Amino acid sequence: MNKKWLAPILPYLAIWAGLFLFQNAWVALIGFHFALLFALAVARPNIPVGVLFKSKHPKWIFASALFCGSSGIVLYFFWDLFGVADNLRAQLEAIGLNSSSWFAFSVYFSLVNPFIEEYFWRAYLGSDAKELRASDFAYAGYHALILWRKTHPLAVAFAVVTLVLVGWFWRQVRREDEGLLASALGHLAADFTIMTCVYLRM
Repeated sequence: MNKKWLAPILPYLAIWAGLFLFQNAWVALIGFHFALLFALAVARPNIPVGVLFKSKHPKWIFASALFCGSSGIVLYFFWDLFGVADNLRAQLEAIGLNSSSWFAFSVYFSLVNPFIEEYFWRAYLGSDAKELRASDFAYAGYHALILWRKTHPLAVAFAVVTLVLVGWFWRQVRREDEGLLASALGHLAADFTIMTCVYLRM
């Protein structure tokens, strides 16, 4: 059995503990990143960190950023269709995301999270295979914990399925572009536009 597939357990536990046990978004996010980095430190993958800033074809950077950056725009205009909870603002404030902390959280989440995640999910657990892989599902699955009770259950399912395909797309970009810069910047665009959308909608 390939033990690397046990690695996603830690980030899932970190998200669960942060959101449901400690009920704090910062604890969830920092714990999530610590879990990813700890798993990488133990595994010591022979993949240079410089792959995060490598791109041979700028067209992939543009395509990834444009496609993934539309996430927040789609969410903004289809907010009601996704069944976002009426008490979302209260839910977010309950986990420490209020007007005074939103900016700092958004900046850290948008600028740091994409690079850590891309190295973990697409480099360490990634694959050059063209078909769907377990890592695509593992990447998408933990988002259900984040979205739970914040949107309609069908919207949660839709988001997870969409993220499985996005994870697959980013793997293909990495394979074609021979680097992670395009997927990391696409991830950054998605995180930033989604956080901006939630802020504007609240």
